Amino acid sequence: MPLLFRHPVVLPCCTAAIVLAAAASRLPAQASPAVASVRAVAEKAASSDARRAALVRRRAANAALAKLRAPTKHRSAAPAPLAYTAPRGESQLVLDLGAILDRASRAGAWGVSVVSLDYGDTLFARNANRQLLPASTMKLFTSSVALERFGPDYRFVTEVLREGALGTDGILRGNLVLRGAGDPSFSRRYTDGASGETPLESIAHLVAAAGVKRVTGDIIGDASAFEDRLVPEGWRKRYLSAHYAARVSALSYNENLLTVRVTPAGRGVAITFEPALAGIPVVNNVRVVAGRGSRIGVKQTPIGLEVRGSVGASGRGGEVEVVMEEPALITSAAFDAALEAHGISVGGSVRLAKAASGAPRVAALPSAPLSELITTMNGESNNHFAELLFRNAARSVGVVGSAENANILLRRFLWEKAHVDPTDVYAADGSGLSTADRVTPRAMVQLLGYAAKAPWHDVLQQSLPVAGRTETLRRRMKYTPAMGNLHAKTGTTNDVASLGGYVTSRDGELLAFSFIYNGHDRWRAKAAMDAMGATLANYQR
Repeated sequence: MPLLFRHPVVLPCCTAAIVLAAAASRLPAQASPAVASVRAVAEKAASSDARRAALVRRRAANAALAKLRAPTKHRSAAPAPLAYTAPRGESQLVLDLGAILDRASRAGAWGVSVVSLDYGDTLFARNANRQLLPASTMKLFTSSVALERFGPDYRFVTEVLREGALGTDGILRGNLVLRGAGDPSFSRRYTDGASGETPLESIAHLVAAAGVKRVTGDIIGDASAFEDRLVPEGWRKRYLSAHYAARVSALSYNENLLTVRVTPAGRGVAITFEPALAGIPVVNNVRVVAGRGSRIGVKQTPIGLEVRGSVGASGRGGEVEVVMEEPALITSAAFDAALEAHGISVGGSVRLAKAASGAPRVAALPSAPLSELITTMNGESNNHFAELLFRNAARSVGVVGSAENANILLRRFLWEKAHVDPTDVYAADGSGLSTADRVTPRAMVQLLGYAAKAPWHDVLQQSLPVAGRTETLRRRMKYTPAMGNLHAKTGTTNDVASLGGYVTSRDGELLAFSFIYNGHDRWRAKAAMDAMGATLANYQR
């Protein structure tokens, strides 16, 4: 039975209609008035249904006709995908790379340079002398000058000094100083695998092992190894609350990120920090409200913290991660808390100052080797690591660690070692986040050429992401001749896409390249760079 007739209401009605219709068919022409009335109603209903069906058909036909008559909207065709090629000979390579660039983007500025490090000839150049924003390919310059100055095995040392006498009773009658050396590995990420101690806990442990049980004076943070400026030239204000734009200080901890947790505790709240803090004022202005939600804010001052907002009485509380506005102060307060956790009491408070000349060393904690720091910096494109290493390079020649001094040193290094015109590079910072940075593609390739012959070359090359395999290139150039072959540093901001590094051609020739694009069509630009990288890997002379 059709589905319609299975309905419990429809079935009796339909049955009655069928019976009436059958009876009517058997009646003579002179039917009774009642039967005639039923027949008239049925015919009228059928006629009405037919008219409605015809109206629906006419409306559908009119709509279809209107659609056919409507003007067609012409959409611009999507740009053709950028594919790599297999050039044979230098002239074909020039044509192929040029064709990729010509189709790469409709606006913006390009600069490209490709050089054979085996033959020394320039294989391709377009606007190679144009000064452009490099984004994170600036880290190639920071890596090179740091490796040149220190060597791959160098370690930075964070020290604890004392200003006062340490008695046999373990009482330091004076101040304890934590002196920073711009160590990027002074961070929870470098927690000791065997002991489980963070670097802060390790250095506090060393102080306790040196016999210190009590400090009558203050905990002093010494960040004098670097300039006082915490935000480099050219960093946009909108960056400053983001983890990738952490403040720059010689005394930094945990990449200058602080986690604040607030939980309801009766009618009040409990505030904890990661890392734990002591010795600085913390103002609690958090309210307990009905419900479960939370809204937490942190105001930072030159002397302490104010925690604001609200937490729900029936909730679990909330947490927020903030960039330390005063990293040396917060790091010193974290050191104070670590000392107390190791049984060392502190009578004074936390403040910042330069250590007294000749202050004896109590403890020292070395960093991870520079080679490891470079690998982390380039693999993750870690701006904090880059800024500390850049300023430390300046310190290596006996001056304060500033971006200005580091830029002077970098230009001298590039001129003396790589024959780069000093005006081709301006480094306002070491990470490439600054909008004031400028490099030319030719300068980058000249640097890569010198680095290829330097004793630290393997460290640099192995620190770079690998196409289709690792870090920032793991999803790019997959299943192309560049995969597992091309090693390069990436760079990306809202206005920049860049790529610089090494690739081996199909017949074993080592090439250095620099691709820099400044403009808003950076996704198309990245596709062009991937196509050019794979084309270079597929190139034969």
